[in-house]
Amino acid sequence: MKNFFKLQSFVIAIILAIGLSFGACVEGDDDNDIDNDIDNDSDNDSDSNAKVTGVSISPDTVVVIKGKFHTFTAKVTGDKNVAQTVVWSISESGKEEGTSIDDTGKLTVADNESLKLITVKAVSTEDAEKSATASVSIIPDFTLEQPINDITATELVAGMKIGWNLGNTFDAGYPTWFTNPTVIQIETSWLGGTQYATKKSNFDTLKTAGFNAVRIPVSWNKVVDEEYNIRADWMARVTEVVNYAVANDMYILLNTHHDEDIFKFSNADVAASLIAFNKIWGQIADNFKNYDEKLVFEALNEPRIKGGQNEWNGGTPEARNNLNTHYQNFIQTVRESGGNNGKRILMVNTFGASAGDNAVNGLVIPTDTVENKIIVSVHAYTPYNFALNTNLNYSSWSSSNSSDKSEITNNLDRVKTKFIDNGYPVIMGEFGAMTKNNEEARAAWAQFYVSEAMNRGIPCFWWDNHAFVTSNTEPKSEGFGFLKRDTNEFAFPNLLEALMEGAGVR
Repeated sequence: MKNFFKLQSFVIAIILAIGLSFGACVEGDDDNDIDNDIDNDSDNDSDSNAKVTGVSISPDTVVVIKGKFHTFTAKVTGDKNVAQTVVWSISESGKEEGTSIDDTGKLTVADNESLKLITVKAVSTEDAEKSATASVSIIPDFTLEQPINDITATELVAGMKIGWNLGNTFDAGYPTWFTNPTVIQIETSWLGGTQYATKKSNFDTLKTAGFNAVRIPVSWNKVVDEEYNIRADWMARVTEVVNYAVANDMYILLNTHHDEDIFKFSNADVAASLIAFNKIWGQIADNFKNYDEKLVFEALNEPRIKGGQNEWNGGTPEARNNLNTHYQNFIQTVRESGGNNGKRILMVNTFGASAGDNAVNGLVIPTDTVENKIIVSVHAYTPYNFALNTNLNYSSWSSSNSSDKSEITNNLDRVKTKFIDNGYPVIMGEFGAMTKNNEEARAAWAQFYVSEAMNRGIPCFWWDNHAFVTSNTEPKSEGFGFLKRDTNEFAFPNLLEALMEGAGVR
């Protein structure tokens, strides 16, 4: 019996051992299934057999300052599990050694880089036939002193062909519906959403279309403290957009725009106004002091006393006198700010920017420390009924109608006689005709207007307030919209062509 029990115990032990081994095998199979699931999931995340359909880079156009860096992101499209890995490279072979891009998409530009434009490329690791490129404009580090061409105002204006206004943007009112709005929310408060924030691609599109000059209107009083110190992030954003134009080798007009609440021209207000004016222009001048001659400072916009006597017809002698005092302060403030500002070309406006007799004759060109560095700017939306009157009944214009032409040519002749013939070049800082579903008439008008102005040496800047009229109702929004900033499409291609023909661009 004892041996029987020993044998029984031995058999049971064997059975248990077999069972445990079998159980271990079963558990091992379960683990393998889990591992296989994990492996399958990994394959789903990056399936080597997945089909790649394309690659994109964001952003696809960018400005990078010498000595600085920018990090790109790439997106690979295709099957659900396509790998998102790419190989980064720079297409140009003549770049400086310090200009490079790493495997994370971080581009570093050497501080001595001589190239002004390079191309970054991202190639899919799954399909070398699928790639994307981004354009990189390289500009100087303007915190450092840069060279400037010491040319006259007349020589500079002669280089301008046709200009465009970044309207209803930095000049927009403060968005009181936000609590502590960001600079982008302030920038787009009149545009209908942050999707319309200014992009480098907007300036690329303008340059490609034929515009070689831009005006960047900026209202500053909404972003200053009680001592008129400008918000640092606002100044940085304005600088960023100025650099978009620099990267496109464009002429730039930078001004103070809707600041009538602090810049005032009555005897009672002038002392306080000059304090604000000098403080704000001192900061602008200091920030941009190392930029070259293509950046022009425009003292004001349409300087006037809001609601005052003859607001748009030259103002009063008192108001004009105080305006001229502001201009003398402007010249002194900029010239004393250092850098290239001692040679910078500066621009002043007539009262209300009017081309009328009182405004034109009332402007006293300020005394300057250097010669031939001052431009005069006027605005003229003429003929008024066609260009600025919102009544749809005034939607036609014809070169065969003498009165349609004379309102334009009379203004041009007046400023030419007063200023250009006396050595002061003139810019038409704003002009335009709002849409009344009449593109053909506007195109004919624009071609005549711009060509007549250019014949007198006056380049014109279209006022684009990004207001587009989509119905046959009264265009009460003053529809001067031209470039759709979210899509970079020109809303009126015939008008665009007319502007370019008038300017002699094509």
